[in-house]
Amino acid sequence: MPERTHDVVVAGGGPAGLAVALGCARAGLDVVVCEKRPGVLDKACGEGLMPGAVRALETLGVDPPGHPIGGITYRQGDTVAYAPFRNGTGRGVRRTQLHDALRAAVDRAGVPVLPCPVTGLTQDEDHVLAGGLRARYLVAADGLHSSIRDLVGLTTARATPAPRWGLRRHFALAPASASVEVTWASRSEAYVTPVSADTIGVAILSSVRGGFAEQLTAFPDLAARLAGARPVSPVRGAGPLRQRTAGRVAGRVLLVGDAAGYIDALTGEGLAVSLSTAAELVRCLRAGRPGDYERAWARTSRRSRWLTESLLWARNRAALARLIVPAAARAPRLFTAVVDQLAR
Repeated sequence: MPERTHDVVVAGGGPAGLAVALGCARAGLDVVVCEKRPGVLDKACGEGLMPGAVRALETLGVDPPGHPIGGITYRQGDTVAYAPFRNGTGRGVRRTQLHDALRAAVDRAGVPVLPCPVTGLTQDEDHVLAGGLRARYLVAADGLHSSIRDLVGLTTARATPAPRWGLRRHFALAPASASVEVTWASRSEAYVTPVSADTIGVAILSSVRGGFAEQLTAFPDLAARLAGARPVSPVRGAGPLRQRTAGRVAGRVLLVGDAAGYIDALTGEGLAVSLSTAAELVRCLRAGRPGDYERAWARTSRRSRWLTESLLWARNRAALARLIVPAAARAPRLFTAVVDQLAR
């Protein structure tokens, strides 16, 4: 039995886990992070931070370098719709630089980051034992395919009718605009995000399996634009994206970030939701009321979940999917209002 009892052990050193660790440290809680992967962490994601995510990072004292983003552009053939952010500026940030900035803040706060996995989980009414550590609470921030979620029985195995996957690569190419450009094809979307003055990230979400070059053939204009550009990162993939959970709390174990359940990357606000729900989790732990987190998570993520589910529902129906961009172009005020909701 470990002699020391921490207030919180965080399993996972991605953005959600590090945000929880920072919040706990600021709240005066004894917190430790367990992350088995060495070095700077990377993953396949769109890398466009909504204004709400930028503000949440500022609250944590984190200011990663990147490229300003002023809005969202949808493209489908010759049809273009643009919605500006009306309440702040977003930022395109490479995932590695985001991790660097968060990890530096965690180090400044004096939070230990241990290079070990969290295994052998047991809990009783007073504490959790996991990975050789003892704590009052264990926060599972171990990602889309969370092993801790499985261990505590919160993963549900309901089939997803149209599973989707994501791929991402960076190219040495000056951004064509200061917006995230989303090009729609019949069964996939390509997201071009400016992450610096001379680099863009290209992410492709699709319900069809295939390599990056194969997926890019669905976007001939983008493929032509990238034809002479030098790739500056390897292709990274993620999926299936949809992950269903039975809840976010199992005794003294709480789920956050992608581990708490995931719908799709279609709306690009996953990090904003992870950061806002991480703040709610810290609030509940500080108050000694972990059971309140389930309701707090549901309340905080409700708008995002509803918008993502609605857009994904339309996206998965061919007759409706081809109307999404034309509708956004015909109703720019409505499109901007929807983007404003996502950007909070």
